[in-house]
Amino acid sequence: MEVIDFGKIRRNKPKHKAEVSMQTGFPSPATHYMETSVDLSEVLVKNREATFYVRISGSSWEAFQIYKNDVLIIDRSLDFVKGKTALVVKEGHFEVMEYPYASQKEYKEVEPFDLWGVITHVIHQL
Repeated sequence: MEVIDFGKIRRNKPKHKAEVSMQTGFPSPATHYMETSVDLSEVLVKNREATFYVRISGSSWEAFQIYKNDVLIIDRSLDFVKGKTALVVKEGHFEVMEYPYASQKEYKEVEPFDLWGVITHVIHQL
């Protein structure tokens, strides 16, 4: 007699498979109304590699309709152009800024800042 395999005795793993019901009769008239689910990242994100999500912890940006616990979707590949709002870094702190800058409207000199990214969407709970 030959030994083919040796070792501990193993229990068979239970096989759980989703059962598919067999269709009987006529198909449902609503099957053509089935829609695919909505993927928000496909809808809201244009450049996946340059997009970041930032959750807001304070209430200092309420003038921009950005509130505590809102999520900003920021695209770092976009240019800061007229009509856009951006997250910038001034003196080591994050700030939200609209273009054209408020101080530019008054023809004052703008403080230097680093553009972190353009805010494309703000998600907040109603």
